[in-house]
Amino acid sequence: MGQKCGTLLTVRTTLDIPDPTYRQLKARAAMRGCSVKDLILRGIDVELNREKHGQAKKRVALPLIRSKRAGWLRLSNKTIHEILLP
Repeated sequence: MGQKCGTLLTVRTTLDIPDPTYRQLKARAAMRGCSVKDLILRGIDVELNREKHGQAKKRVALPLIRSKRAGWLRLSNKTIHEILLP
């Protein structure tokens, strides 16, 4: 059924990954200096442990800021801070 890997039993599986996604995955793995397999396993680990560490995705409601001139909005850091943290 599986292979012994140290003291852990592993299971071999097959995934159908679209070519564009696989190319991105392979490039990301190369940038991080790891194999595609390692990157996939890290992603699985993050997903499985997300709820344990209270890192489940939460929606953030950001304020809608209207501009007087379409396509332009000038805000200073102070103004942004005042809007987000009243």
